[in-house]
Amino acid sequence: MLAVLYVSHGTRIHEGVKQANQFLSSCMKQVDAPIQRVCYLEIVQPGILDGIRQCIAAGAEVVLVQPLLLLTAGHAKRDIPRVIKQAEHLYPDVRFIYGRPFGVDERIVSLLIERLHEQQDPLPQGSAILLVGRGSSDPDTKRNFAQIRHLLHQKGMESVTLCYMAAAKPTFDEGLDQVIREQWRHVYVIPYLLFSGVLMKTIYRSIDVKNKAGASITLCRPLGYHPNLIQLMKKRVEESLHHVLSDYA
Repeated sequence: MLAVLYVSHGTRIHEGVKQANQFLSSCMKQVDAPIQRVCYLEIVQPGILDGIRQCIAAGAEVVLVQPLLLLTAGHAKRDIPRVIKQAEHLYPDVRFIYGRPFGVDERIVSLLIERLHEQQDPLPQGSAILLVGRGSSDPDTKRNFAQIRHLLHQKGMESVTLCYMAAAKPTFDEGLDQVIREQWRHVYVIPYLLFSGVLMKTIYRSIDVKNKAGASITLCRPLGYHPNLIQLMKKRVEESLHHVLSDYA
């Protein structure tokens, strides 16, 4: 029997956990698998290994470990594979498949533009966009972000500055200072984050300080619960399972 185990990041913010769980519940309705469970990378329980145990206890012979992550960085390359190796040692008779994060995809780029246009459509002359990522020391993160900026440029979003909340340069505060120094008439900050959490609160506080000092900055919503991402999650699951669905449906 087939199981899909979705790996969410986890956050101390209750609303962020709630949003992620609602999103994954919607994804489960689109996925043809008899066993589907949710686990977390950190902070929230169950952890990945406990999630795998739940799947096997429910009768799973094949477990797809599917990350709910935007880009391929440290969690996707090291943390999750490390736990899968543990599980392979503990459960040698179970087949494990590891799915891909969302990655760079046109659906997400379209969603970024939608989040921008929720605030202002069309954008007024003299506007700049600050795209804020979670950040990682993995060089693929910055390469992927550069690809996303290129796709935004292709869709007419010319003035896009990139920055990161942690582990990469420029930092969010540096990016914010840069666009203010450039004296744009208005700045739109788009968080490249899935759901509300600690990072969103940090972004909000920094923008509030700048606006009180005379800047004109609007914070857009994070990517969040959206049909584009549900369809992309379905696609990632189907990509991983196309060899085994006929045997374990």
